[in-house]
Amino acid sequence: MKAGSFISYSLKKPKLLLAVLVTFALILGAFLVNVQVDTDPENMLAEDEAVRVFHNRVKADFTLHDAVVLGVVNEEHPDGVFNPKTLQRVHELTLFSKTLVKQDDPEKKVVSQDLIAPGTVDTILQDGPGQVRFQWLMKKPPANREEALMVRDHAMDNPHLNGTMVSEDGVALALYIPISSKDFAAEVRSRLLEKIEELGQGNGDKFYITGLPVAEDTFGVEMFIQMAISAPLAMLAIFLLMLMFFRNVLLIISPMIVAMLSVTCTMGLLIGTGHTLHIMSSMIPIFLMPIAVVDSIHILSEFFDTYQKTGNRKETIENVVGHLFMPMLYTSLTSAAGFASLALTPIPPVQAFGIFVAIGIILAWLFTLLVVPAYIMLLSEEKLQNFGISHETVTGKQNCFICKGLRSLGTFTYRRFKFILLFTLMATGLAAYGISLIQVNDNPINWFQEKHSIRVADKVLNQHFGGTYEAFLVLEGKQEHLDTAGLFRLLEVEVKEAGRQFPQGENLHKQAVTLMQIEVEKAGSQDDFFEQTRQSWEGQLDNAGDDEYEFWDEVLAKIDRVKNRDRIFKRPDVLRYIEGLQAHLLRTGDVGKSNSITDIVKKVHKELFESDEARFTVPESEAAVAQCLISFQNSHNPGDLFHFVTPDYTKANIWVQLKEGDNKVMEHVVSEVDKYIADNPPPVSLSHNWAGLTYINVVWQAKMVDGMREAFLSSFVVVLVMMVVLFRSFFWGLLAMIPLSVTIAFIYGIIGLVGKDYDMPVAVLSSLTLGLAVDFAIHFLERVRVTYDATGDWQEANKVMFEEPARAIARNVIVIAVGFTPLLLAPLVPYQTVGIFLASIMAISGFATMLILPASITWMKGLLFKEPTKEV
Repeated sequence: MKAGSFISYSLKKPKLLLAVLVTFALILGAFLVNVQVDTDPENMLAEDEAVRVFHNRVKADFTLHDAVVLGVVNEEHPDGVFNPKTLQRVHELTLFSKTLVKQDDPEKKVVSQDLIAPGTVDTILQDGPGQVRFQWLMKKPPANREEALMVRDHAMDNPHLNGTMVSEDGVALALYIPISSKDFAAEVRSRLLEKIEELGQGNGDKFYITGLPVAEDTFGVEMFIQMAISAPLAMLAIFLLMLMFFRNVLLIISPMIVAMLSVTCTMGLLIGTGHTLHIMSSMIPIFLMPIAVVDSIHILSEFFDTYQKTGNRKETIENVVGHLFMPMLYTSLTSAAGFASLALTPIPPVQAFGIFVAIGIILAWLFTLLVVPAYIMLLSEEKLQNFGISHETVTGKQNCFICKGLRSLGTFTYRRFKFILLFTLMATGLAAYGISLIQVNDNPINWFQEKHSIRVADKVLNQHFGGTYEAFLVLEGKQEHLDTAGLFRLLEVEVKEAGRQFPQGENLHKQAVTLMQIEVEKAGSQDDFFEQTRQSWEGQLDNAGDDEYEFWDEVLAKIDRVKNRDRIFKRPDVLRYIEGLQAHLLRTGDVGKSNSITDIVKKVHKELFESDEARFTVPESEAAVAQCLISFQNSHNPGDLFHFVTPDYTKANIWVQLKEGDNKVMEHVVSEVDKYIADNPPPVSLSHNWAGLTYINVVWQAKMVDGMREAFLSSFVVVLVMMVVLFRSFFWGLLAMIPLSVTIAFIYGIIGLVGKDYDMPVAVLSSLTLGLAVDFAIHFLERVRVTYDATGDWQEANKVMFEEPARAIARNVIVIAVGFTPLLLAPLVPYQTVGIFLASIMAISGFATMLILPASITWMKGLLFKEPTKEV
């Protein structure tokens, strides 16, 4: 494809062409009115992803909901939060929380029956021997100090509330506000803040709102606000920098038009094809803008340097585009390949992001070649009269500060090439060490700045409570289905085991088995077998002497054990195993608190024995466990039991609270649980698995990082092949990869050396590195080959390269690197990361191109150059 024929229509019919392109953009842009916003990170996984399916099943099995955590801390009052005025505010906030519902979508609401607050939970009290009494912990706000302190004492005596709803030091209290949908969390937070403002300040009360649903939903809301602020600011900065370089307001509007057309068409295609606007896809404009203006700046830079030679717009633009057509084509193809490789990741929003950025890059290349020449042709010769370098300067040398610096740099690269290459090698070694230090880790809370109210709330509340990060460890019994004969054999083993405990156990055991054998032969069903065996053994119990009574009492209990063997979470030994597992979780140091069915049983058992601390244990028999559970179901909230165990007692849920939501913390806890279960086999066969947002985040982020790495490596190979094809030489193609490789090594080496985690924003930005870092190398090397053909001498060609070609690269580096600095002022950390990455990519790749490439060429010139074949 020849550049001249490609832009001929732009030069002949510029008005018509621009009208067609604007109309095309408006048609695609019209689809934006149908935008559907999706800020749920859970959707980073496909709907049929195993971990997501299990997570949703756990929420259904145990009627669990994501929760907003509202905390109140009072470190000034001598009684902490347990004073009448503070508890009055808590009571009002509880009542207010129950009423919260989204006006235009009633399905999104607070699930009031599961709200954890002083006014919605029970205190469990002893009510005489063998009796317990349930009463509301705080039915109404306390009238005096004594009543307030009684609320504190009762809450702290309940293992489910101590460390979860109330802090152990009594200065903090938390409300867990369950919501039916995560994307209602930001609105709940906003309305709670309004209510807190209405309640007024004073009394030393400080309110905090946090939780992963709040962080994730609020980030989504604030991200779109920042997109509307940061993107225009970045474009304004780029505009001003180009004005400084080219000093013509009218001309530099053309790159802005290219960027706007590229972003509008790409986003219109995204929405028009039925995609939602996710956290990832909302960042497409930020990624497209620097790529969209890079090619325009190359064209304007050469046009600026050469226009005064001819004074003819058409001739100049034809020459400029002729020089730059192939480099721009290949830089666009390599950038598109880098982003398109994201389609190989297992994360649907990342796939859409990569594909549509790739489409946007190709559109930006097309619009650059069509719009910039057409726009220049619309300008009159008079408006370009003073544009560019004067004819006298063109024939001589420019003496600007950048120009002198670039010439000195060119001389340095030629004379000191060995030093440059040695320094690069040493720096790359240090970068490799830094890369080895990188830790893959993320936490959505850390996407906010340290001073953000959500992050402050997270820090404060996790200091006082067991943890605001939730994970659910689900244990499930794996029992083999048995027929009546199998149940007989199982009960026979239990009876034999019981017989070993008594002096006459051998004879009694044989007698019991004989009676059981009679019943199994005539039983019509499993229930008949158990019932008839029970009646037979009860007859023996009624007639037993003192030395036989305990045996028959023991084996009767075995019937229930075998009959209800699937209901393993009623078994004392299984509950004690859970107790041991919870203790181990606390010893990890990452878990601040855990709650389970074991805690309920122990608390009720204690109150059944007149609140005797020694009885805060799991009972010895299944019957006693059953009594505790039945007693608990007489509470005001009997359904609370089934947040921790399914009604058939085949699955149990341990609610794990972590003080930190970092991936590496969750991964450590998972590893410790696996190790504990391997080292301490449970009394029955159990499977275990994890659910909860904290665990979900670990899974999708790990998948994304692995997917990014694989996609990056594959696209790196693709770009290398493209470079070899472009330059028709393996050595030139390999040379083109040096700036890209150095940029990647330096950036990730610095990340490792400074201790920054490899998180979601960094992972996504790796694709931008591939796109931008190879841009300058292609332009530089293509011009080197043409210049060498013209001069026949590398030293002379090197001098020429550090004139106009180097100035174009320097201008691009400065415009993009400095132009996106407004992103550093954004309150969201991923935006700051984008700004830093863009500046780093441009600076390092520009540095590598203009320092390392010419030094490498000097070293390899014997392999790279043949005799010049033509004059240019």
